[in-house]
Amino acid sequence: MERIKRIQPPDRASYLAAKERWDSIAKPLGSFGALEEALQRIAAVQGTPDVDISVRTAVIMCGDHGVVREGVTQCGQDVTAKCAEAIAQGRSNINAVAQAFGIGVRAVDAGMARDVHCEWLVRRKAVCGTGNMTEGSAMTPEETEYAIVTGMDTVNELRESGTKLIIAGEMGIGNTTSAAAIASVLLGLPPECVTGRGAGLTSAGLERKTEAVRRAIEVNRPDRSDPFGVLCKVGGAEVAAMTGLFLGGAYYRIPVIIDGVISAAAAAIAYGMEPLSREYMLASHCSGEPAGAGLLKHIGLSAPINAGLRLGEGTGGALLVPLLDGAAALYRNAHRFDDTAIERYVELK
Repeated sequence: MERIKRIQPPDRASYLAAKERWDSIAKPLGSFGALEEALQRIAAVQGTPDVDISVRTAVIMCGDHGVVREGVTQCGQDVTAKCAEAIAQGRSNINAVAQAFGIGVRAVDAGMARDVHCEWLVRRKAVCGTGNMTEGSAMTPEETEYAIVTGMDTVNELRESGTKLIIAGEMGIGNTTSAAAIASVLLGLPPECVTGRGAGLTSAGLERKTEAVRRAIEVNRPDRSDPFGVLCKVGGAEVAAMTGLFLGGAYYRIPVIIDGVISAAAAAIAYGMEPLSREYMLASHCSGEPAGAGLLKHIGLSAPINAGLRLGEGTGGALLVPLLDGAAALYRNAHRFDDTAIERYVELK
C-alpha cells in the first residue's frame, strides 16, 4: 500500500507530442474524436509519443458476496466458481472476445467462496466470500488491503512479462449489489437511483436488491470521504482487487481500461484513494446498469462506446481494443501534411 503514496503524474510532454503528431496527419483537426485523446493519454502514461499497445491482457478478478443470501441474484454462488473455471480454461465469454482481438486473459481467485482446482486459475484469495453487508462490514481492513495488493502485484507481474495495456474485468455473483452500494455512497444518491436488475431480476427481486443496498448503508454507515472504508464495508474482494489494478496501473505506468459498472465502482474507489490514478485509466463503455454513467462522471472520464452493454467479465473493455488499434494505425501510418500538397488545417478560435 506504500506504493500508492508514490504515484506520479503522467508525462505531459509526451501527451503534447502525441497531439502534435495527430495534428500533423492530413485530416481535419481532432476528427478522430475521443480516440485521439485516448492515444495521447496512453502516450503520457508510457512516457513516449511512440504508443505501444501490442501486448494486452484482460485480468478477470473473481469473488463472492455474502449479500446473495438476501435474494438479490437470479442464480447461486456456485455460478461464480463455474464461470471462473471456464474463464481460466479459455471457454467463457471474455475468452471468445479476447481471442478475436489478440488479448491475453488471466483469471484470479481474489475471494471466491469455493475453491476451484484449475491449474490456470491464479489463487490470491483474500477471503472465502465476503460477509453479508446487510449485517455488517463485508470485509476486514486486512482482507481489503490484501486484495488491493493482489491487484497491484498483478500489474507488476504483467509489466514484467511485457503487457502494455490491461483490461479490468470481474466475475462474482452478487457484485452488482456491491457496486450499487458503492455508487450510492460515492455519488450521494439513494439506492433506487443506482440499483439495477444485474443479470436479470424480476421487479420483486429488484426491490429486494434495492432494500439490501439501503440496509447495508444504514448498518455500516460508510463515509464517502473514506473510500477505503467504503470498500471494506460494502465492497467485495474482486472489487478491491480491481481497485488494486487501477492503482497498480498508475504506479507501474500501464494504462488500465475500465469495463462495466463493477469495474467503474473499483475505479471510483481507486480515484478516491489517489486522484492521480484517473490519469492512467481509460473508459471503454457506459454500462447499461443505472450507476454506470454516474460513476464515470464522478471519476471525470467519458466512454467512447455507448451500446447498453452489461455482460461483465471485461468483455466491454475488450471492445475498446480494436478501436484503439484502428486509431494507432492511423496515428502511425496515415499521410501527413508535410508529405502532401494539402494545406494544414488551422484550429478555429
